[in-house]
Amino acid sequence: MTNWTLAQRAARMNPSVIREILKVTERPGIISLAGGLPAPQTFPIEAFADAAAQVLGRDGAAALQYAASEGYAPLRQAVADSLPWEVHPDQVLITTGSQQALDLVAKVLIDEGSRVLVETPTYLGALQAFAPMQPRIEAVASDEDGIDADDLAAKVGSGADKARFLYVLPNFQNPTGRTMTEARRQQLVERAAQLGLPLLEDNPYGDLWFDQPPPAPLSARNPEGCIYMGSFSKVLAPGLRLGFVVAPAHIYPKLLQAKQAADLHTPSFNQRLVAEVLQHGFLERHVPTIRQLYQRQCQAMLAALEQHLAPLGVSWSRPAGGMFLWLRLPAGLDALELLPRAVQRGVAFVPGAAFYAEDADARTLRLSFVTASEEQIGTAIAALADAIRSGCA
Repeated sequence: MTNWTLAQRAARMNPSVIREILKVTERPGIISLAGGLPAPQTFPIEAFADAAAQVLGRDGAAALQYAASEGYAPLRQAVADSLPWEVHPDQVLITTGSQQALDLVAKVLIDEGSRVLVETPTYLGALQAFAPMQPRIEAVASDEDGIDADDLAAKVGSGADKARFLYVLPNFQNPTGRTMTEARRQQLVERAAQLGLPLLEDNPYGDLWFDQPPPAPLSARNPEGCIYMGSFSKVLAPGLRLGFVVAPAHIYPKLLQAKQAADLHTPSFNQRLVAEVLQHGFLERHVPTIRQLYQRQCQAMLAALEQHLAPLGVSWSRPAGGMFLWLRLPAGLDALELLPRAVQRGVAFVPGAAFYAEDADARTLRLSFVTASEEQIGTAIAALADAIRSGCA
């Protein structure tokens, strides 16, 4: 019998809690408030069909051929032009989704045993991307306004034990939906610069604001001290698997080498397709329709929570954009134990404990408001309330 020996890092690879829950949502009759999937009615299918014809008709052979690892030059230029600080396209690396950007950064910046700082709570996918590199991931105190800069300073460390970077999602954070205030952003950037601590800024949701855009990115305030990641998944379509990373010049070559080793390059056709769609101000016309839809759905969920869950002592966030709401159950309840009771009643969510690097709050859970209709949201929240009452009985 063949004896396969797994690498030690393989033990750090764990299944995504969200992906496992999504399997449950495939059952008939389940309303899923679990996955962070964009609403499919926002996908610009006709625009993609027209762009595909243009790309294949104009230069189909190149679109289907191997290409540069850095990415398609016009798309890199479009990304650079879209950002609110001076970015050269040579700083832009096109990735296979922003999740790959996390993987590349982890490979380049993390050694076994090195310390990495994250928010409390933080994006589960980042924890998964960092884990195989075997770091010590530590949580920095955070509240509804963002990172606590004093706690950050206390946890940075020094010498060989100094943290490699802080990973942060300032806009409509996954999972909490919170947005870092202007004051906290400026304080964080200044404190990080004083401490010599690099910032890894993840911004997949920043365009999904409801009434007003969020404050300027951290990277716009100190480009040399930040690596910035973005995505086309939330404003166009996630199936394209297109993201990007913007890095300082001295970091970029190593990210590029990691990209080459991982998959040579992001699919050429997809890059050219998106570059074609982006022409003539398409996003300026398209993204506002997404914002309007998500705002209506968020308001529907907030109204349903007020009606059904407020009397039960549940509290929740009130996001100004993005895709998620963050709930906290009354004392004595556990979101993981609540989940099967909720599924029995036809609704699924994500327990919040998976989003913590340490000291998880078992009373928290994440709801997504973007894929269910307003009617389904009302039905699902009523079912969730019934599940909670069953746990209190």
